[in-house]
Amino acid sequence: MSVYLPIAEISVNLFLILGMGGAVGLLSGMFGVGGGFLMTPLLIFIGIPPAVAVATEANQITAASVSGVLAHWRRGNVDFKMGGVLLVGGIFGSGLGTWIFTVLKNMGQVDLLISLSYVIFLGVIGSLMFVESINALIKSKKGTTRRKKLHQHYWIHGLPFKMRFRKSKLYISALMPLGIGTLVGILSAIMGVGGGFVMVPAMIYLLGMPTTVVIGTSLFQIIFVTANVTLLHSINTQTVDVMLAMLLMSSAVIGAQIGTRVGTKMKGEQLRSLLALMVLIVCAKLAFDLIVTPDDLYSLGIAGGH
Repeated sequence: MSVYLPIAEISVNLFLILGMGGAVGLLSGMFGVGGGFLMTPLLIFIGIPPAVAVATEANQITAASVSGVLAHWRRGNVDFKMGGVLLVGGIFGSGLGTWIFTVLKNMGQVDLLISLSYVIFLGVIGSLMFVESINALIKSKKGTTRRKKLHQHYWIHGLPFKMRFRKSKLYISALMPLGIGTLVGILSAIMGVGGGFVMVPAMIYLLGMPTTVVIGTSLFQIIFVTANVTLLHSINTQTVDVMLAMLLMSSAVIGAQIGTRVGTKMKGEQLRSLLALMVLIVCAKLAFDLIVTPDDLYSLGIAGGH
């Protein structure tokens, strides 16, 4: 059963789109990520133009994140004060990212930017997360129960404008979450992601937030940043496909509720290692396509050989 997408200008299988939305919603609830790092490449793989995939996916992430946040909020796992500071940076970053996206779209270079951004960010972050989570799992199996400090203190922890975040048990400079939020906003506009694959590790390892609070807080910030990205793209680039967004949202909301229940039954190390593995798989697939399958097929061979 096929449906026509007016902005993307192609027909797609209805059940394939619904299944993809549900799967990404599941990831959203489990890991505190918007799921765009997986969905945007998947949409590109099935023939959706990259610019449309980026702008439309931001819309779907908003719905999945709302569903996930409600589930985490009922469990008391959302630090709204930290989320608010991250959000201020995220709104600024998403505006800047949309401007960069618009300029490159007019130059005809936006598709290459999207692919290269995915390969670089997913490769670096996935590798770091995977190594750390495997080390943590090995230590836990060896029975290393010696408590370490919640997080390491770097020079950035001595920055001014300190704030107390009681839910996260932190007293740190507000400049750190502002900077993280800005970076996530830029990535959200350029890559069509919620930015959770950057924000979750940053909140755990840089800010030192407990994993249980990180997921709900990450989703809270993602809601507003991706909603802002959707609005900006619809005004500036006209690449939001409402039909595709509605199909993805309907199944993502259900998937996020299931994912939240599954996530609460797993250890933090297990969640991080699974997320890292998925990030690396998507990165490898994108890098492979970028190298092996050019967008414009042409031959450099000698012409006229019959």
